[in-house]
Amino acid sequence: MIVPIQLENSSNIEYDITIDKLPKLSFDTKVAIVTNPTVSGFHLETLLNQIEAKELHVVTIPDGEKYKNLETVETILNELFTHKLDRKSLLIAFGGGVIGDMTGFTASLYQRGIDFVQIPTTLLSQVDASVGGKTGVNNQFGKNLIGAFYQPKAVYIDTNFLETLPSREFAAGVAEVVKMAVMFDASYFDFLEEVDLTDKSSLEKTIARSVELKANVVNQDEKEAGIRAVLNYGHTFGHVIENETAYKTYLHGEAVAIGMVMANQLAYALGLMSVEEMQSVKSLLLKHNLPVDYEIKDVDVFYSKFFLDKKSANDKIKFILPNGIGDFEVRSDIDETLVKKVLESFTRNSQ
Repeated sequence: MIVPIQLENSSNIEYDITIDKLPKLSFDTKVAIVTNPTVSGFHLETLLNQIEAKELHVVTIPDGEKYKNLETVETILNELFTHKLDRKSLLIAFGGGVIGDMTGFTASLYQRGIDFVQIPTTLLSQVDASVGGKTGVNNQFGKNLIGAFYQPKAVYIDTNFLETLPSREFAAGVAEVVKMAVMFDASYFDFLEEVDLTDKSSLEKTIARSVELKANVVNQDEKEAGIRAVLNYGHTFGHVIENETAYKTYLHGEAVAIGMVMANQLAYALGLMSVEEMQSVKSLLLKHNLPVDYEIKDVDVFYSKFFLDKKSANDKIKFILPNGIGDFEVRSDIDETLVKKVLESFTRNSQ
């Protein structure tokens, strides 16, 4: 299956997302594969057998969100300079969302921009992170605050790479799938409530639908000036959780799952969501062993960190909220008192 990205409204860039067995890839240039020890241990040989290139190098970086920073990007850049890659060279992001984000960002920087290809190996990166050209790194102030919109030349999604994925990592990807359904497609949400994702055919259908939904959004709004911000449902809260726990306690998808529960609570307080709808989302997250609780230690501190969110502007916090299941609202006018009341329900005193 091929899902096209066609950015006609902004940069006139087109590329394909191929959901199938990884094909033979041939490049008449130098190629550097960026990966980590975990992915390379399981799958690098498979990838190398599928690639022909003028010259092929492997750049291995540490595994984990805590290494998603400028220091690691500089490590990659130094490897590229050492191997004398030029402006016609190509990078391949071979790993999860962290690898994809950093490889894309590095590609945008190296000699003012070279091509890169995404070959995602986690469910989260296959359904979300590899699609749409968001690249970047974290710093002490927050998540992905340094980065660029930089589109790949192609994305190749092969579900065979998921066979070695730990169950916790798989579940983290499901959180992003649920996000898509709650925001855009009630019938897809119903499907997810019933489907068994251990069945390969069902998993491929799930990935394809998620990619279709995201591609449709990206095609309308490449640089998040409008509807693409809706893809951040759960992230405004989730990014604060990740920051507070120094990116060590939760996987990204786990933090997003908790963030969705918090966003739903705010939506309920605004009359946008019923108790039954909130429970349906929570039950679906729990079905996949995702966390749905978090203890906020200081409501004022937690609230202040919302202002580091990239979507916030003019001292207003932009909240992406569900309007029932299958629709959404974007709000920048929510009273601080109401938000803090919702946050208060996640403190020890209220649990």
